[in-house]
Amino acid sequence: MGREKRAIPDGPELAPSRCLNRHKQQNEQHQRQHLSFNAIFHLRASYQCGVSFYETLAGLYPLSESKFGATVRGMNSTIHMVDLIGQHAKIQPELDAAMRRVLETGAFVKGPEVMAFADELSKFTGSKHVIPCGNGTDALQIALMALGIGPGDEVITTGFTFISTVEVVALLGATPVLVDVHPDTFTIDPAQVDAAVTSKTKAIVPVHLFGQMADMDALMDISERTGIPIIEDNAQAIGAAWCGNSGRHGQSGTMGLIGTTSFFPSKNLGCMGDGGAVVTSDDAVAERCRQIANHGMSKQYHHDVVGINSRLDGLQAAILRVKLQHLPGYLRARQQAAARYDEMLNGLSGVQTPVREQRSSHVFHQYTLKVEAAKRDALRNYLSEAGIPTGVYYPVPGHAQKAFARFNYNHSSFPVSSDLAGRVISLPMHTELDEEQQRFICDSIRNFID
Repeated sequence: MGREKRAIPDGPELAPSRCLNRHKQQNEQHQRQHLSFNAIFHLRASYQCGVSFYETLAGLYPLSESKFGATVRGMNSTIHMVDLIGQHAKIQPELDAAMRRVLETGAFVKGPEVMAFADELSKFTGSKHVIPCGNGTDALQIALMALGIGPGDEVITTGFTFISTVEVVALLGATPVLVDVHPDTFTIDPAQVDAAVTSKTKAIVPVHLFGQMADMDALMDISERTGIPIIEDNAQAIGAAWCGNSGRHGQSGTMGLIGTTSFFPSKNLGCMGDGGAVVTSDDAVAERCRQIANHGMSKQYHHDVVGINSRLDGLQAAILRVKLQHLPGYLRARQQAAARYDEMLNGLSGVQTPVREQRSSHVFHQYTLKVEAAKRDALRNYLSEAGIPTGVYYPVPGHAQKAFARFNYNHSSFPVSSDLAGRVISLPMHTELDEEQQRFICDSIRNFID
């Protein structure tokens, strides 16, 4: 069976309005391919399937009620932290058809679905190359290896993130140089990045945390002035867009030399297992990444460099092809849910709703509040008793992790990260949230605060 040709959705309407006019004036073709936020693609497959593969997979990946949600007394629906079952049910025929294609071809590793997904994601992001791989952690490691980073090198990043960002640097024998984050956006502080640059610095790794981009204007200025490449950790912000004051613009993950992302099921673009990708518009870097991800092979059984084995399998690629068509709508649904939270929590004393970076869109992988540290855990317990799940991302920043003790971080150098670890609380955020659920969540928070 040949590769199916598909129309690719343009990026959703995510950028500040002033950016849309600038893009049209500067480069209409670039707008269509990279940042055309007005055209929304809706595709419904019309396959006939005798067996529901989705029902089988739903049994393999159940949602734990204790972790992700519980039925709320007085409501007919369950509030989930992440509702993949509800999301997938709406596109079940498309998922069934996609998985059937893989079963019929037997192309479970590499194959046409993986190649087609790479092409489609390339068109969606505007990046010239997409190298699918096993997961987001592998994507970061492959990117670092492609730059030859190893013992004696330094990589500047943030510890207020999932451990993978720091872990892969340490795994390669390099030194993770951690700097603090902005107290409102939670993204890496460019001034501290600039101060941390040394002759040993080989990469800067900003994390586009919770769904919005780090200050790419300032970070790109540093990169261009020093020649130090940027690897964007874009696991949480795929589809976000930057519209800088300096005229820089682009989708998240495409502005630095390399971008990496994750397709973990709970991500905004998630599969039904593990998956990840490296993106770049540099031909030489792309070739190195492909080689490293495939045991360092240049051609079959010829290994030119030491690599790893990291592949996106055919079933996951087929699922991602379906969900990519719906991604603009998914992102808008998250933005709409965030706007409802904003309105419902407006004016609540001691609660700071997410601060938007005005030059970045926000695609809300998480909706994270800042509350008083003395009340955070009590609030979580109160909401849990009401059947409302919450999350804390992240309770222990990288500088305080036991695994990184050998780097002897000065804990006093990270006052913002340490403060956030005790104050942040993330509310349920997904495409299936409805107003009734959010009203119950916000009324419960108000009841606790009052």
